[in-house]
Amino acid sequence: MRYCDSPYLFHRRVSREVTVGDPARGGVIMGGNHPVVKQSMLTCDTMDTAESVKQTLELVAVGCQIVRITAPTVKDAANLKNIVAEQHTLGCFVPIVADIHFKPDAAMEAANWVEMVRINPGNYADSKKFAVKEYTDDAYTAELGRIEEKFTPLVLKMKQLGRALRIGTNHGSLSDRIMNRSGDTPLGMVESALEFARICRKHDFHNFKFSMKSSNPKVMIECYRLLTARLAQEGPDWNYPLHLGVTEAGEGEDGRIKSAIGIGSLLCDGLGDTIRVSLTEDSPREIEVCNDLLAQIPHLTNHESRITNHGFPFDPFHFERRFTPEIELSDTSKCGGEQTVRVVVTRATFDKVAPKIRPKDDVKPEGIYEDLNLLELDPKRELQIEDINCDTQLVTVKDGVNLPPITAFRLLVAQLNRLGRRNPILLKDCLSFGPSVLEPKIALLRAAVNIGSLLADGIGDAILVRGESGAGMSLRLAYNILQAAGCRSFKTDYVACPSCGRTLFNLQTVTARIKTRTEHLKGVKIAIMGCIVNGPGEMADADFGYVGGAPGKINLYVGKTPIKFNIPEADAVDRLVDLIREHGKWVEPESASGVPATV
Repeated sequence: MRYCDSPYLFHRRVSREVTVGDPARGGVIMGGNHPVVKQSMLTCDTMDTAESVKQTLELVAVGCQIVRITAPTVKDAANLKNIVAEQHTLGCFVPIVADIHFKPDAAMEAANWVEMVRINPGNYADSKKFAVKEYTDDAYTAELGRIEEKFTPLVLKMKQLGRALRIGTNHGSLSDRIMNRSGDTPLGMVESALEFARICRKHDFHNFKFSMKSSNPKVMIECYRLLTARLAQEGPDWNYPLHLGVTEAGEGEDGRIKSAIGIGSLLCDGLGDTIRVSLTEDSPREIEVCNDLLAQIPHLTNHESRITNHGFPFDPFHFERRFTPEIELSDTSKCGGEQTVRVVVTRATFDKVAPKIRPKDDVKPEGIYEDLNLLELDPKRELQIEDINCDTQLVTVKDGVNLPPITAFRLLVAQLNRLGRRNPILLKDCLSFGPSVLEPKIALLRAAVNIGSLLADGIGDAILVRGESGAGMSLRLAYNILQAAGCRSFKTDYVACPSCGRTLFNLQTVTARIKTRTEHLKGVKIAIMGCIVNGPGEMADADFGYVGGAPGKINLYVGKTPIKFNIPEADAVDRLVDLIREHGKWVEPESASGVPATV
């Protein structure tokens, strides 16, 4: 199976066109040769018509091309009529997407008023029970018949009204049927989406797209690759558009890095027709990141250099870190083998940050670039066995090679594989390093895409970030990329959903409050979810969960298991800390003097 034409040369995937609304009046066409479409989501109550229209206009003003609104009930779905009518009165015809979970009746109502409906195959016809059950082939077929009975009315209505559909699968919210047959895996996500797509096709309805979202960029990348390959296997007319996004990416630098790794790597491989960057921030800020990310792709992809196709130097459908021998990186660090991915800095950066580093600090240089025993290679040249003396030599791509980093390092691995070499690799975020200074937000995105994509391929034993000119910022960025890519855990990891009309508390305020209390913890993942829809399922692999259960009430989880219910919001952060302490993962934060502080 193949998910793209070549891992070395950019070719945009050819997808069929899907029309959302009337293109002559603000609608969009995604797929085909059309530019990637940018979208976002409202954060307010859907019953608040005035605020919904206000937020829609604010998004359109910054370049949002599709606006999604949650419709948790039939009543909310019915109010979409008023929202759409009001925005039309104001001359705004941006397509609206109704976001549906659990309620087929709400989907049927929403289809009357909006240009697109998003359904989640994991909960459109199923309620999540986490039941363990063996399904015989006959029982499974019967389940598919039940799904078709529930889903067909919407398909027929969408076709009749000329609407578009998003089949949006989310990691962690798969049905019990899929979980028991395929597990909580990329394969399960793909199979879940294909079940619903086959029903659409049975009724000759093709105006739909797919999404495969996860809060884990590596899982998300794997899902889209597998989906794309499976669609190609199904036939040339299965080339439906792809909606890319890392769900619950969080806020600030971490949210941008996760999104850049997941979305950016797929865009660089030619996948993706529409994107949404999910941040726990005001929605217009998502569009800024969309714009910045899309603008980087031409600079990060190879459009000209013809490279002999060496095949894929990694397994694109099953993550496995490339095997290398363990070697000495510096006097204090080793890399390769079972060692974690290490962080290397330039001598100039080391000289600036070293005086500020304390003995217990986790964020610190683990090697100095100029001092490494490093062999720099040009992968564009046909390497010979005598070019590399042994497997225990650290290698990298030499500066000045006229290739984007992703292409260059993939090609380097292909050459090493051809020669039977397993050398550890130092990844660089840029190969042309000079006096030009990138804007920090652009340096962050480029480094995250370049290094994060390769780490998701299983490539890399140490990394070097130079595109960010600030010494301390470049060091911190390197560690944050490793954390976002799931390679290291040096701080608390937060899975925080962006707010929407289902949210039962102020996500930005609560996330900040939880971070203040817990950001000193290491190796702990905390999910902050606004409602039960993004609760036990969407939390996926989080250690602890803080989930809105009712207005003013919070449920706390350990993994996917609810432990405490209906805690008053004023007490919930304290109870979360208690829960972390009960499970042996709490440590007291240190004061500035290094002495544990009381909390």
